[in-house]
Amino acid sequence: MFAVYIMASERNGTLYIGHTDSLSRRVWEHRDGSTPGFTSTYGVKRLVHYEYFETREAAFARERAMKKWYRIWKLRLIESANPDWADLAETLPPE
Repeated sequence: MFAVYIMASERNGTLYIGHTDSLSRRVWEHRDGSTPGFTSTYGVKRLVHYEYFETREAAFARERAMKKWYRIWKLRLIESANPDWADLAETLPPE
């Protein structure tokens, strides 16, 4: 399975969209902050949305589309399923 995910610094904070073949590993990498880049610079460590796909191509296409969205669309997507902006990493199913 492949996942598209949104990480946030805080509620209505800085957002990051990515895709991966191991969501739990990727979330840990963002939280660890040992890799320099956007998420470590802006403290983006909270998993607020994710979707699974059967193929890497489908996940990649969804990620690219979401990155072109207006910010308000991204916020609506997050709040439709996660209105409290809870950190969903705590409830990820095992891979």
